[in-house]
Amino acid sequence: MLSAMRAVYALRIPRVRKALLTLEQLLPSPHPLVDHEFLTDSVDLFIQKLPNEVINLSRGGQLGLRTVLETHLQRIERDPSGLLSFFPFVEERSPSEPKLIVMNPAVAFGKPVIAGTGISTAVIAGRFHARESVNDLAGEYGRSEDEIEEAIRWESKLLAA
Repeated sequence: MLSAMRAVYALRIPRVRKALLTLEQLLPSPHPLVDHEFLTDSVDLFIQKLPNEVINLSRGGQLGLRTVLETHLQRIERDPSGLLSFFPFVEERSPSEPKLIVMNPAVAFGKPVIAGTGISTAVIAGRFHARESVNDLAGEYGRSEDEIEEAIRWESKLLAA
């Protein structure tokens, strides 16, 4: 869980440590990373206490406004078994950005894939950079051109970072 949060959202270890210490003080638990549903805005870690109240664990337990965080929180989903899926922003941080890329620890060891598949974004981008067309890749994988383009954008974003 911690590794996925760091890989997807580039959370800094000191901030995560502080968040876990705050969580231990507020809600003691033998397994805090498993017992609580974490939320993030790529900077801080939060937990939801009440329907519209979010506690910022990285800032010593400050209360956050859920409406401010809603765009980011909609990118995290928990399946019935409790596993989290992260849908990273690829182009812009807006509610209208599609959820085409997903990271889930149960799929491809948490590496980014096209949502609903096990197709690695790295494989798609590698083949594209080897001069295969978006149209050919979409046909071969049975995916839309939008999904193929999003996978390439995601990998290009990672390379730029």
